Amino acid sequence: MVKGKRYCLIIVLLFISLVSCGGKPAVKQAEKFDPEKAFVKGNEQLEKKNYEEARTTFLEVKNRDLTKTIAPLAQLKIADSYVQEEEPERAIAEYRKFLDSYPEHQYASYAQYQIAMVYFDQIESSERGYSGAARALEEFEKLKQMFPRNPYKDIIDMKIEKSRNIIAEYEFLVGKFYYKKGSYNAAVGRFEGLLKNYPDYKEEANVLFFTGMSFRKLGQKEKASEYLTLFMEKYPNSKLVKDAKKALSSVR
Repeated sequence: MVKGKRYCLIIVLLFISLVSCGGKPAVKQAEKFDPEKAFVKGNEQLEKKNYEEARTTFLEVKNRDLTKTIAPLAQLKIADSYVQEEEPERAIAEYRKFLDSYPEHQYASYAQYQIAMVYFDQIESSERGYSGAARALEEFEKLKQMFPRNPYKDIIDMKIEKSRNIIAEYEFLVGKFYYKKGSYNAAVGRFEGLLKNYPDYKEEANVLFFTGMSFRKLGQKEKASEYLTLFMEKYPNSKLVKDAKKALSSVR
């Protein structure tokens, strides 16, 4: 009987204890998310080339950073990871996400510069050289317009010049292809567009010569004479001057 009373007393005391604690057992408090710590972890994963893991970490930072101070940097790192992994189209898409979300951010010019550089790096590709140069030129010009005080001003002009030369060279080769094919109207279209849009093209002498020769083939004597004369005046030492003189004498 005494044992039964003791057992009841223990039950009562436990009940009182639970009631005094709100009637709920103690729960271990979840660890608070630290975006800075997670960002460092993501960088370490990126340095080890664990790209998927790094992106998962950066995405968590982006979604859970309540202060929104580390989130933009995490978005940039996601884009950077695709550059390092040689996934250019995905990289560009992520940089554009950054610009859409944080257009006034201090690193917005960096994101735009990176977009231009992804295209610029495609110039050396035989398959994408022209298209890469054309897109790079477009994005570099956009960078100058959107961020006139960007920190890349000293090198942008050189990259723009190279992009323009690649495009101009492509236009000339296409024009020459049409010329050799006998499609003189198409050749003239390429050559005159080249002279108008890329007046600083290093092979201007050849462009002037073949423009004049194309008009000669088309029977347009005045235009042929105009371009061949201009060619000889500007480039009297060219190896093509002899051919130009001979062609010019036939259209006068």
